[in-house]
Parts: sequence; structure tokens; C-alpha cells
Amino acid sequence: MVTRRSIDWLCEASDDPQQFRMVWSDDPRQPQVVATGALFDVVATDQQLGIEALDQLRRRGMPVSAVLIDRAARRTGFMVPPDTQGVFERTLARETSEPLPYRYLGDGSYVVLPGPVPLPGDRFEWLNPLKRRQHCSPLQTVALAVMLAASADLIARAEQYGLEPASG
Repeated sequence: MVTRRSIDWLCEASDDPQQFRMVWSDDPRQPQVVATGALFDVVATDQQLGIEALDQLRRRGMPVSAVLIDRAARRTGFMVPPDTQGVFERTLARETSEPLPYRYLGDGSYVVLPGPVPLPGDRFEWLNPLKRRQHCSPLQTVALAVMLAASADLIARAEQYGLEPASG
């Protein structure tokens, strides 16, 4: 569940914070659309890669903020500090030469946020709810890039397990 302070902070990202609060007080499951780029950016990736990366971040005690999922689109979104796209892309380029399936949502983009109290099975849910204001450490963005690359490699190797080696 998202905390009251986090709700207040997320409301700041909306065009109409008062309306945003009212919607969530009437229906805490209701997803809402907000702009990225001011208070946070989002790194969106496919569901399997995102869930694996979140698991790896947690196992290693690395910094991770809020993570959301859109079950219908099979996508995950990691909140990161604003204006860290360059840091993310440079770190990713150092970690892998393989292109990863992600989209960086910064200034001029929008994201659907789950309600603060979604039920299991809702289309939009928090995989890692925002517990407090997003802190603005670029280490969070670096950790995410590193674990996305490692997770993509892990998934690729797992998919090859048990297959016949190519004869040369």
C-alpha cells in the first residue's frame, strides 16, 4: 500500500492535485495518468524483465523506488529520479552490447499510476509501493541499469537451458 505522504507527493505530479486527491479518496483502486519529468521519470520494460530486475535489486539490497505493473500490457515501470536518462543509458551501454526492451519516459511523457490500494489482479498494481518521497539519487538509476542488463542475460541463458548445442 502507498503511504499518505507518498500520495501527497504523487498528487504534486498531476495537473490538478486537488482533483487527483479527490479521485483517490473516492476510489483508492482508481489508476490515474500523470506527467513524468518533473518529480520522477519512469523506465518501462517488458513484464518478465522488469520482475526479474526487481527481484535482483531486492536480493542484493540495491536502491529501488516504486515499481508498477500494467498486467494487460505486460509492462513494468520503475520510477527513477528526473533527468537521469543519460546516466541510465551510459550505464546500460557499459553493461551490455545487446539492445534491451525498454522505454525511458521523461519530460513530455505520461504514465498511468495504480491507485494507492489496488487489489490483486487489478490491471495496474504496485510491485514495490512508494513508501516515501522519491529520493533523487542517481545511484538508483545506475543500479536499475546494471540489474536490467544482468537480468536480460539471466533470462536469455535460462531460455537456452537444455537446448541442443549447435554443431559446428
